[in-house]
Amino acid sequence: MAAAANISIKKADGTTNIVYSLLAASGGDRSPAVWRSSTAPGTSGQQPFFQQATRSNGDNTARRIDVTFVYPSVYTDTSGNTLVRSKFVFTGSGALPLDCTAADAAEMGAQLGNLMADAMVKAAFQSGYAAT
Repeated sequence: MAAAANISIKKADGTTNIVYSLLAASGGDRSPAVWRSSTAPGTSGQQPFFQQATRSNGDNTARRIDVTFVYPSVYTDTSGNTLVRSKFVFTGSGALPLDCTAADAAEMGAQLGNLMADAMVKAAFQSGYAAT
């Protein structure tokens, strides 16, 4: 398992880094590790966050990985108040079989992460439409 730390990723421009600061490391099963982009505008409740929790499945043959990503759309009103217009919420879950090899698990993790970073996959999240 990886040690919890801040996460640095590229913004949409492909060159600027944005940091998701670690707020809490996981305390164990069902306890999420939580990160927030504190450099985004607004209060902490108005900033993007990402969380990841893991647990055993019902029959202990796999480890379930649950993720949640929330990205608020914020704006400043005429009085100078920062407000949330709407929120994009992504939730995902997958089960890593305990009987798969370490090499297969490593390859799955790499491919899933790289697929999520692919321009065509990103475009669907940006537009709301899958590739046609």
